Amino acid sequence: MRLRFAPSPTGQLHVGNARTALFNWLLARGQGGTFIVRIEDTDLERSTRESEQAMLEDLRWMGLDWSEGVEAGGNHGPYRQTERLHIYRAHAVELMSHGHAYYCFCSAQQLEEDRQVALRAGRPPQYVGRCRNIPREEARRRVENGEPAAIRFRVPDRQGRDVVFHDLVRGEVRFAPDVIGDPLIVRSGGVPAYNFAVVVDDALMAITHVVRGEDHISNTPRQLLMYEAFGWKPPIFAHVSLVLGPDHAPLSKRHGATSVKEFRDRGYLPEALTNYLALIGWSPGEGQELVPLDELARRFRIENVGHSAGVFDVEKLAWVNRHYLKAGDPSRLVTLSIPYLRAAGWISDPTADDMEFLAHVVPAAAASVDRLEQIPPRVAFVFDYSAERALDDPSIRAEALASRPVIDALAQELIASAPLVDREAFRAAAGRVKDRCGQKGKALFHPIRLALTGAAEGLELDVAVPAIDRGAQLPSSGITRIASARERAAAFAQCLASIEA
Repeated sequence: MRLRFAPSPTGQLHVGNARTALFNWLLARGQGGTFIVRIEDTDLERSTRESEQAMLEDLRWMGLDWSEGVEAGGNHGPYRQTERLHIYRAHAVELMSHGHAYYCFCSAQQLEEDRQVALRAGRPPQYVGRCRNIPREEARRRVENGEPAAIRFRVPDRQGRDVVFHDLVRGEVRFAPDVIGDPLIVRSGGVPAYNFAVVVDDALMAITHVVRGEDHISNTPRQLLMYEAFGWKPPIFAHVSLVLGPDHAPLSKRHGATSVKEFRDRGYLPEALTNYLALIGWSPGEGQELVPLDELARRFRIENVGHSAGVFDVEKLAWVNRHYLKAGDPSRLVTLSIPYLRAAGWISDPTADDMEFLAHVVPAAAASVDRLEQIPPRVAFVFDYSAERALDDPSIRAEALASRPVIDALAQELIASAPLVDREAFRAAAGRVKDRCGQKGKALFHPIRLALTGAAEGLELDVAVPAIDRGAQLPSSGITRIASARERAAAFAQCLASIEA
């Protein structure tokens, strides 16, 4: 079994195309086959190597490795279409020599006029066959005299016989011959058209199964006729549904993030995105949704993919991502969070001590967010404390003034207290504050939260306060200076006193 993913490097990798790549990878990996990546870069005006590299990086980030293809090599290369132009030319000549293709001299203006006439008449726009019967010698002479010419495939007269193929997802698919016009196979500039190049590539690369989006169904009959003209056995086709937005329109920018890079940048984990994409139109089993990539491959069957359109649900993706964030390795979560913490201005070049400290802070925050970009706001209390700014909030100021005995008792207790670097130390200190002020429960702990974090909500105090004092004890490091719990309590009490005065 040999499958391929063949993106056009004209932008970012769309999540719909990423899902197609995933299905190909799952089928190949699960069946012991070969997953091939080739690049369809014959859109010379829009294709770039930068886009190609970004797409390959996204595939690797998703865990979709390939053993054959661009950058991997193999026995069926080259794997970029712009490096295969001589192959397409030779096969176009072969078709022409057997009468399966012909030169077309129609201008773009003429073709557009024909298209508009067909649309006004309610007919499907297709080539009218104007150049189909030009004698071969006359056509060759015109080309030799420098007249621009494209090459078209001559659709055979099938005498009413439909073009039929079995689709692994959709069952039997049938096309009437009168809706298939003679397709362009080589443009006048020598660049092959998609339907021709993909047939040559798939055949010469021995592709056995083609899994692609349903938008390619209408291309399939033309491609099958080309396989027939060459005498090649066509691959088995499977056309999967498109990925739609919540309004059931094709997923686009107006629905929010649509590319793999955008989801990467927002802090979704690769295992979450691949797991979620696999769930769009397919299920790994009754009540089972959170499944590792290799296990997805073991269970995947293309015949079980639904043909109904799949809706991209960002909330469902967030749910999957939360699972993987909660289960994530602490050191990995820290490493992945560094760019976001650096962007917030709190970290430059973290030391080993800094990384160890962050390993106590980041996982706790990651367990309560949807994606990594939300971690900085969740841990802002550690790095960016200001008593004045906190008390500028009317609700915090009002509660703090009403809880003055707790605030004063906290400041007095922490003057002589050792740093509160673990849960036990914090709980013991909170008990002593309780004894000083006589408050308990929310009346005790919420004012402590306001004074030490500057916020009305956040991580559990027995996690937050030890994080503050551990950070305050860091030696010279790549982390912005962190004020200790003692400093914060004193500053908060002093600001509160100045407000009352």
